[in-house]
Amino acid sequence: MAETTKTMSNRPPKGFRSAEQGWPELHRIPHPRRRVPLLGDVLGVDRHRPLQDSLRHARELGPIFRRRAFGNEFVLVWGARLVADLADESRFAKHVGLGVANLRPVAGDGLFTAYNHEPNWQLAHDVLAPGFSREAMEGYHGMMLSVAGRLTDHWDRRLAAGHTVDVPGDMTRLTLETIARTGFGHDFGSFERDRPHPFVTAMVGTLGYAQRLNTVPVPLAPLLLRAATRRNAADMACLNRTVDELVAARRRSGGGEGDLLDRMLATAHPETGERLPAQNVRKQVITFLVAGHETTSGALSFALYYLARHPEIAARARAEVDRVWGGTPHPRYDQVARLRYVRRVLDEALRLWPTAPAFAREAREDTVLAGEHPMRRGAWALVLTPMLHRAPEVWGPDPERFDPERFTPAAVRARPPHTFKPFGTGARACIGRQFALHEATLVLGLLLRRYELHADPGYRLTVTERLTLMPEGLRLRLERRRHPEEALRTVPAGRDEPAARRQHPAQPRSASRCPVRGAGD
Repeated sequence: MAETTKTMSNRPPKGFRSAEQGWPELHRIPHPRRRVPLLGDVLGVDRHRPLQDSLRHARELGPIFRRRAFGNEFVLVWGARLVADLADESRFAKHVGLGVANLRPVAGDGLFTAYNHEPNWQLAHDVLAPGFSREAMEGYHGMMLSVAGRLTDHWDRRLAAGHTVDVPGDMTRLTLETIARTGFGHDFGSFERDRPHPFVTAMVGTLGYAQRLNTVPVPLAPLLLRAATRRNAADMACLNRTVDELVAARRRSGGGEGDLLDRMLATAHPETGERLPAQNVRKQVITFLVAGHETTSGALSFALYYLARHPEIAARARAEVDRVWGGTPHPRYDQVARLRYVRRVLDEALRLWPTAPAFAREAREDTVLAGEHPMRRGAWALVLTPMLHRAPEVWGPDPERFDPERFTPAAVRARPPHTFKPFGTGARACIGRQFALHEATLVLGLLLRRYELHADPGYRLTVTERLTLMPEGLRLRLERRRHPEEALRTVPAGRDEPAARRQHPAQPRSASRCPVRGAGD
């Protein structure tokens, strides 16, 4: 491994090419109508929801298209065959660009924002990967249960007072506390606060600022975003200060219980003996605290939205929880993986709204994408994951319908590879994906066992964007279950539990579509 760098570069690696330089036959790729000289495809753009704006163009222009904004051309891809080719690690690698590159001032060469040539990515990955082993995950399980208990206590108080619950806000509290406690031995006290913790406020600010930078010409950004730039500097200072205090407390204590922070501070690379530099530790902690809770909170929020809108699906998932967990108040680690239908609900929510909604891939060498589109070394394309997850040739003629049966083992085996990508792809895919899936499945199981979830009939799903996706303004009314065991006698099991299936007739699946404002049909 190369010697670890002591400074970070915010510049892209050598060989980077713009779309014009890197796509020799760019003219063959369609673009939106009404292109304006100099400004590009800016007419009618929704600056607050650029991802959903791109989904609208994708439906019109097809599986590969391009957009121009202020002199910069971007190629966007969502066709299954094209994305599968981009997943070839021998020819393509992660590209750090657009909003992700805008996060480098705060996240630097952390795992998510590091350029491929920066050695701290490989060093950190090798040091931290054991922190997500099965043994490590079993160690986190008890802390996940404890934080989930704080959530249900909070929801019980809301229910007793006759109030609805703020789903995105409470899922953010839950997932922040979970990653903070399991990874860093820290308690933000989120459920004891009337307002979000300042770390969350600062995080939302930096994510929003990174996205806004994509909507203005780079030379004019200091002028047009002067006030926002000052706020962003204050937000970054808050993130850095919070993390520095957390790390300093750990150093004073002499170590924790072998969590992620201990690995960052004390573990040497098994082959080279290198350790993470102090500056990189700060960047890695920020990366995990932000990415480790923001995307999982969105996934849980969308899943709860769909469960509340489809009571027959919620009833089936609840019956599985009752059957698998029985009367145990604290399910074991291994019992979570047995919630197969609950996991399908989660996967289907991630299909429709992957909370990290895009990832970029760049050509390692000159190549031809899917045998059709020449790309020079350094040329890159942005994969629109929500559109990939709606490709009719993969997901059928009604891809907007919420249907967990898309994730039965048989259905998964029948699909082509690289068509479900909520955690990115390749070597740079999310290192904590199993952590997130275990946490989310556990929480959904606990909430389904404890509550009936009732949607507001007047609520229409609106998706807010801050690089990640989140349902905006989602509130649910709760009803405490008094006799959970009744679900065992009234609701059928899934297809993978044949005995239970024989005892109960199947209920019809919902054919409801995804009613999303600004996201197309």
